[in-house]
Amino acid sequence: MSSTVTGRHTPTALLVGASRGLGHAMAAEFLGRGWNVIGTVRDTSVRTPLDDLADRAKGRVSVELLDINEPNHLAPLHKRLAGRPLDVLFVNAGTTNSEQMPIGEVATDDFVEVMITNALSPMRVIEALEDLVSPTGLIGAMSSGQGSITNNTTAGREVYRGSKAALNMFMRGFAVRQAETQRGFILLAPGWISTALGGPDAPFTVAESVPLLVDVLLAKSGTPGLAYLDRSGRTVPW
Repeated sequence: MSSTVTGRHTPTALLVGASRGLGHAMAAEFLGRGWNVIGTVRDTSVRTPLDDLADRAKGRVSVELLDINEPNHLAPLHKRLAGRPLDVLFVNAGTTNSEQMPIGEVATDDFVEVMITNALSPMRVIEALEDLVSPTGLIGAMSSGQGSITNNTTAGREVYRGSKAALNMFMRGFAVRQAETQRGFILLAPGWISTALGGPDAPFTVAESVPLLVDVLLAKSGTPGLAYLDRSGRTVPW
């Protein structure tokens, strides 16, 4: 699929976790390339930058409620989206804590929080909504280069690394179960970006990163199978 829309079909992307930051910027990028966008937020009673984008988009951006850590949100969302075929389903989720602690010193509650948010919940979303995605569409999640076991030569951020490695494994299993389909699957490693999660010392800005990330997603669309790719479209070792 090209980076911009041509022809009569206007594709639709569902971006989970698009209220602000990287997810909101991706929504704006898809919109700018001629796509329709459905973005989710955790609390529809709180105004977000995604709401502002929807106001300017003249019906091409819709805002939906979904806290990925609330499984009871999934069935109502599925019902609301029924009949709106998706070309892309992408889950942008991430949290971190206990960054400087060896894994054996991490509190159980902190471990559970990161693993549920970064690994279990994204897969619950994908499993619950995948039937809305076109038979040749793209399903993906935001991973991290720190989820690469091969590339872990420095340690640090052990709970976060483990959660993203777990996400990678779960996505691998999901893709294997759909191996006979024509869908594409992607785990995207965006690099260290200056966001609320990445912090102010990150070398890459949201503005410079998002067009590259969307390019990678669209380049993978139409290509069956799972890929673990960085911001330049290069394969990240598992």
